[in-house]
Amino acid sequence: MRRLLPALACLALVAACGSGGGSGGGSAGDDPIRIGLIVSLTGNYTPLGSEDKKAVELAVEQVNAQGGLLGRRVELVQRDDKTAPDQGVVAFNQIKDDIDALIGPVFSNSALAIEPLAEREKLPYLSLAPVQEQVEPIRPHVFVVPALSSMYAERYLQYMRAEGITRIAVAYDSKSAYSVSGHEWTVRLAPRYGVRIVVDEPYETTTADFSPLFTHVAGSDAEALVFWGSGAPGVTAGKQYAAAGLDVPLFLTGSQASSLWLEPMGAAAEGMTVQSAIGVVGDHLPAGRQKDVIDQMAGPFEQRHGYPPPQFAQDGYSASLLLFEAIRKAGGTDSAKVRQALETMDLVTPNGRFRYSATDHSGLSPDFISVNTVENGKFVPTEWAMEQLAKTVSAG
Repeated sequence: MRRLLPALACLALVAACGSGGGSGGGSAGDDPIRIGLIVSLTGNYTPLGSEDKKAVELAVEQVNAQGGLLGRRVELVQRDDKTAPDQGVVAFNQIKDDIDALIGPVFSNSALAIEPLAEREKLPYLSLAPVQEQVEPIRPHVFVVPALSSMYAERYLQYMRAEGITRIAVAYDSKSAYSVSGHEWTVRLAPRYGVRIVVDEPYETTTADFSPLFTHVAGSDAEALVFWGSGAPGVTAGKQYAAAGLDVPLFLTGSQASSLWLEPMGAAAEGMTVQSAIGVVGDHLPAGRQKDVIDQMAGPFEQRHGYPPPQFAQDGYSASLLLFEAIRKAGGTDSAKVRQALETMDLVTPNGRFRYSATDHSGLSPDFISVNTVENGKFVPTEWAMEQLAKTVSAG
């Protein structure tokens, strides 16, 4: 624990002086490595945060079963941000002196609130939120685990170009940092891929009626509707979209790559297009290192919880693997050494292969994002995605 280090150092010095220079009694090597986890366990993002929690707990159990890290047991210190930025700050201040590193939150607004605090404390922080602003500009101790919203935007545009789609409608949650960022990058990158946005509409997280949006899409020449949103809006819009009977395909982002979206959607989800991290469609990948890492998580997770690990669980487990490996490489929990280890990281996780550097604290590329359709209640990579993913995993 960070707050014990000065006291331990003093005890060691006293012991050394009293014994004529012999080794002291207190040793950080006997202490557990304490990892903070702040996620939404209440509030609108409870379904997301609870999946992160399950995955991080699994990763900790697995590493402890193998003897821990550097001979030290790993312990979790968990807090709930209640899907509110101010509560994220409260949670951080409660545990900052008791932890060696931090994972979370999944709620982008909370992640942005915690980021400057973690940097001030020089605490290694692996964020579970995909917002671009966390890593632009680079902050030495802040790293992002999910693919960034810009990468999800670019992957869809790559797919659209391959499918010959040149005109789209875009809807985004104006109260969600993730959705706003995704929208901004869609607008910014669309011309590069020959795509024109013909309907561009914000909505709010509390929106209950999306019929005006669908009316505008139906009256346009859009060839697809890209919906940026997390949590409840994805289900509400998805169900209303299916009932509206529009011919324009609906494209949803990684926030819907979960049974938390599939189950309430039911049969209405069939045929919809949904992005995901590569780990969500691990069953469809060829044998190899990427599939092995996914299976290392997916089998135990499904056995324990009764369903495959969703997008958010992939993020939490990947964050754990990255942090564990950084601590191993650093030879301990010294924050400067852990940060340096992260910046030289090259590791395959369920989210894909991370290559962090001093100038890249996101580490992933759009190549590890899959574009799927829903078939028989499951996410199945499109033919284009299978070709792209096969190239990606064979190259790694």
